[in-house]
Amino acid sequence: MSTHGTWPTPITSALVVRTAARLEEVVVDGEDVWWSESRPDEDGRSVLVRRSGEGTVTDVLPAPWNARTRVHEYGGAAWTVAEGVVWFTNWSDQRLYRLDPGASSPVAVTSEPALPSGVRRADLRVTPEAVLAVRETHAASGAAADVVNEIVRVRPDGGEEVLVTGPDFVSDPSLAPDGATLAWLQWDHPHMPWDAAQLVVRTPDGMETVVAGGPGESVVQPIWSSDGTLWFLCDRTDVWSLYRWAPGGAAELVLDVGSDIGGPQWRFGSSRFALLDDGRVALAYGRDGADRLAVLSPGGDLRELELPHASFSYLRAPGTRVVCAAGGPAAERVVLSVDVDSGVADVLRPARELGLDPAWFSTPEFVTFPTPDDGTGIDAAHAVVYPPTNPEATGPNGGLPPLVVMVHGGPTSSHDRVLNLEIQYFTSRGFCVAHVDYRGSTGYGRRYRDALQGRWGVVDLDDVVACARHLADAGRVDPARMAIRGGSAGGYTVLAALSMRPGVFTAGASHFGVADLGALATETHKFESRYLDGLVAPWPEGADVYAERSPITHVDTLDTPLAVFQGEEDAVVPPSQAEAIVAALRDRGVPHAYLLFPGEQHGFRKAENIRAALDGELSFYAQVWGFDLPADEGIPPIEVVTS
Repeated sequence: MSTHGTWPTPITSALVVRTAARLEEVVVDGEDVWWSESRPDEDGRSVLVRRSGEGTVTDVLPAPWNARTRVHEYGGAAWTVAEGVVWFTNWSDQRLYRLDPGASSPVAVTSEPALPSGVRRADLRVTPEAVLAVRETHAASGAAADVVNEIVRVRPDGGEEVLVTGPDFVSDPSLAPDGATLAWLQWDHPHMPWDAAQLVVRTPDGMETVVAGGPGESVVQPIWSSDGTLWFLCDRTDVWSLYRWAPGGAAELVLDVGSDIGGPQWRFGSSRFALLDDGRVALAYGRDGADRLAVLSPGGDLRELELPHASFSYLRAPGTRVVCAAGGPAAERVVLSVDVDSGVADVLRPARELGLDPAWFSTPEFVTFPTPDDGTGIDAAHAVVYPPTNPEATGPNGGLPPLVVMVHGGPTSSHDRVLNLEIQYFTSRGFCVAHVDYRGSTGYGRRYRDALQGRWGVVDLDDVVACARHLADAGRVDPARMAIRGGSAGGYTVLAALSMRPGVFTAGASHFGVADLGALATETHKFESRYLDGLVAPWPEGADVYAERSPITHVDTLDTPLAVFQGEEDAVVPPSQAEAIVAALRDRGVPHAYLLFPGEQHGFRKAENIRAALDGELSFYAQVWGFDLPADEGIPPIEVVTS
């Protein structure tokens, strides 16, 4: 028997990053299947990979090419392919490039940007004579208010025609089968796309129709079918459900499964449903914290496919197959091809070989627990709990494991039940991990999501505290060793919980978390520059609310040991946020650690930094809670400062 937290495990930080490649997007081009993957051992470079119809797998873009865009800072849909021709935005200069079949090197399509802050493109869609894209132009001022987002048509010679301008944000440009009718999504400040995005259609004569969406209603993923019908997802019924629209008619509800089919548009290019050639629709939706993949017949029959996966994304439908990214609790994400008639699934891009018996992996449990109403009308929240699991170790008799409450970002996001070695890194050492989908998370309908409106810094804190106490009261974890960790918006919840709900957690880890809401409202990028108007209060009229909810104004109660991890080039949550809270910790003599990573943006992509953050966090818990790290792993102790 070994003390919880000290169990020997093969799931080390080296394994977490070894040959790791985060699958990002999937595209089907004829018989070929393409995908992109971010590789930590190549400094997070986004590499394009092609699998031919014969099964040959080839890296298409050699280093230093990096198919990644900075539009909205979160990117997505930075590349596409049609008839073997690849179009992509390159990370280093944000120019659009073209790579023809057999060519040795990509050719620049767009010119060098004239402005110091540059021009960026995303959401690429190939048309017969050009490429449609979302273009984001940054002025020399660098101010978020001066950024312009438009839909453009880019010709092969680099010339650009503006098709849509005026709205604060646009996405999903798509031409109807007639080649002239254009559909797109648009939204304006202070709304986010999951708050009030409109679906607009413009006919060749210039007439525009708002098909769906607007205040209190969000639309995602419009797709034209071959007969000129426009399909999309809308949350008019509380959950993102499937609709269709024909010119001259009204939007028609096709399927409401009682849970969200769509998801929040943090990145471009998401796809949760696909139209098959025979009129059927393949779609993914969540239930009890896990996805289902199903097929809807034209007659309305819905058939779930029996698959051992819990997450499906980037759905494409060539013929009668569904090609997508899929993963589950015991398997990292793969590229999967499923015959929708037989249900037979083929793995086109396997997960990396970990060399581990599945007995090392903690099996997640979906848990619903009571929480204060807070005026939301909802008195329960959800979490996915991972109990400590190690086939070669057990805890001491009567001993309870430490708890790590993990908080997702967003805050409009949710936990994805795909095998995550960072979670297993902790559970295999004897930790219990709880990933909380607090009220405000996606996947449970608009009412649950909107429960956070005006209450960020209240509802999320109550829910993470309620989850920790629920597990402690059930005798599942040690109440004296409960930590909370999260990144971005999750990092804010960490800092806020420690400063405004003191006495519950005895350690914390903030990864690029927000310490000063007012500073975030004035410093962050355009996409999120008015996000807090809904989550907190209009800015600057509600400045007093921002101060009341900011951890930096409650440092007089902050006495919990805290580790802080930050990217030096983060434009979403600037380093000044981390440095403000670290300075406060230093002034108060609270034990803390701080790692600043040069060359990293919002989230860590380089292998050495991922390892340093993960091992550093474990070392921090070990020092705070007084247990020893396995000597054979050689984990360097993180420096804990007390003054």
